[in-house]
Amino acid sequence: MEKLIPYSLYLPQEQIAKLKKKAKNRKASAFIRDALIMALEDNDSFNSGFNKGLRESCRVIKECKEAEMISIKGKPLADILTDQIEQLEA
Repeated sequence: MEKLIPYSLYLPQEQIAKLKKKAKNRKASAFIRDALIMALEDNDSFNSGFNKGLRESCRVIKECKEAEMISIKGKPLADILTDQIEQLEA
């Protein structure tokens, strides 16, 4: 799984209140992370959403214990699959 590094951010009170609503569903960090990645990648909404789906797919595969247990030519199936999916990023 990709290592995430904490980063402080200052926001106006109005945005903090909205963010706290997202936090109730435990989605605030992912929401901010996705928005920043979209802006920094300078992609359109479709490509950003597509890439997010690819990243989520890789995350699910990497967390699958069964995919780690199966190896092909000495390489875990999880690594083989995530390598292939990562090549699809727009």
